[in-house]
Amino acid sequence: MAKGQIENETIKALKKSNVARYIQLASLFRSRIESGEWDVGDKIPNVEELAKECGVATMTIRQALDILEEENLIERFRAKGTFVKEMPKKELWCEIKTDWTGLLIARDDAEIEILKDERNVQLRRRDDMTGNLAPNYRHLRRRHWRDGSAFLIADVYVDERVCKHIDESAYTTVTAMRLVADIPGQKIMDAHQIVTIGTADLETSTALNIPIGAPVGKVKRVAVNEVGDLILVADGIYRGDMMKISVKLR
Repeated sequence: MAKGQIENETIKALKKSNVARYIQLASLFRSRIESGEWDVGDKIPNVEELAKECGVATMTIRQALDILEEENLIERFRAKGTFVKEMPKKELWCEIKTDWTGLLIARDDAEIEILKDERNVQLRRRDDMTGNLAPNYRHLRRRHWRDGSAFLIADVYVDERVCKHIDESAYTTVTAMRLVADIPGQKIMDAHQIVTIGTADLETSTALNIPIGAPVGKVKRVAVNEVGDLILVADGIYRGDMMKISVKLR
């Protein structure tokens, strides 16, 4: 595909998406650095050239480059131009496990902050829920941190009838699924998770310190015990740039 065709396809893609243009462009430019198209030390095209290529205003390009500068990926020099400073971090901090054992393992060096703790909350049934709804749940909103960055915000609902069997320290140290898996005499007979990709709204962007419209992974998890009671519901939102999903096929 010729360069002109690539530019036209870029403009079409930008117009189709509801995500803010500058956020889309920041992602595009970041991927160019990741792929080596813009290598460390390279001078990248100027604002006017990028604006013409992408069919947007120069202000939109500057906003996109502001994001990369905040991420320490580029450096700007007056009268010299903009240069690639370093590659994006390759380490993805949070792997979304797809097996039972993995869902019980806490992230290394992660800290859990309790933002909200409500008792005797009633839940409405959703399509992704199985089992019998408990009369009331304990609702905790938890934010997970690692190395000073928040990577997950989650609403966890635990059947009030089993809360007395959970040590209070567990709420700030273990995964949501482990909260109910470790209860003596309690058997988890059905557990599943649903992962979807979305974008950050105002509340999520504030909680995770990411731009509105930035990619996120939404994970819903439920656990049902041996008598058919829905004892856990966990709705988590992960930063898209700090997560990966790995599925073992054989």
